[in-house]
Amino acid sequence: MKILLNGCKGRMGQAIIAAASGSDLDIAFKTDMGDNPSQYIKDCDAVIDFSFRDATPELAKLCAQNKKPLVIGTTGHTEDQRKEILKYTGDIAIVWAGNYSIGVNLLNYLTKIAAEILPDSYDIEIVEMHHRFKKDAPSGTAEKLLKIAQSVRGTSDDEVVFGRKGLVGERPQNEIGVHSLRGGSVVGDHTVIFAADGERVELTHKAADRKIFAEGVLKAVKWVKDKPAGLYGMEDVLGLK
Repeated sequence: MKILLNGCKGRMGQAIIAAASGSDLDIAFKTDMGDNPSQYIKDCDAVIDFSFRDATPELAKLCAQNKKPLVIGTTGHTEDQRKEILKYTGDIAIVWAGNYSIGVNLLNYLTKIAAEILPDSYDIEIVEMHHRFKKDAPSGTAEKLLKIAQSVRGTSDDEVVFGRKGLVGERPQNEIGVHSLRGGSVVGDHTVIFAADGERVELTHKAADRKIFAEGVLKAVKWVKDKPAGLYGMEDVLGLK
């Protein structure tokens, strides 16, 4: 497969290039800010996007016009950008995940199971930490974990708290707290806490090397090649549904 990688100069872009060098995938076309991917789109078999949120909608449109499957790892999209991108799932197969680590996607799966088994008396808090250079918060992975918890608990967006400050009062039972830490060179830590009176359950994943994400991306791009149009996640790639 000949792959077009958009965002080739970033940390994840470099990790993907390194991981692909020992695989049967060819990162044949590399673009970044200031480059025009349209000149390569007809010659590639699939596209990987790890760029910036503003670039993804136009890239998705380009892929749809040329019937090329797309793997999206870029995070931080606005709701309008997300809606724009999702329009093209009727034309092409798109794998879209906030995190491509196999371990993190197992964390997603276990979080769903825990939220289903543990009663509402277990308060849910989500904590993530990344390096000082990360631009968006919370991380895409934390947002995914939040959506999983919300879907099980029936928690509305108004009941989600992003950090706390001041005299906030007692914690409502159905509230979910999300907290973002930034510092150093942390690749990515995520913890989901289920806290009840007398005990606490914590599910944690810690990433030490970006190659785990890159390997997941390559697995996704191989998987999506011949899939029908639609929106997919890593749970589909890994068969966790």
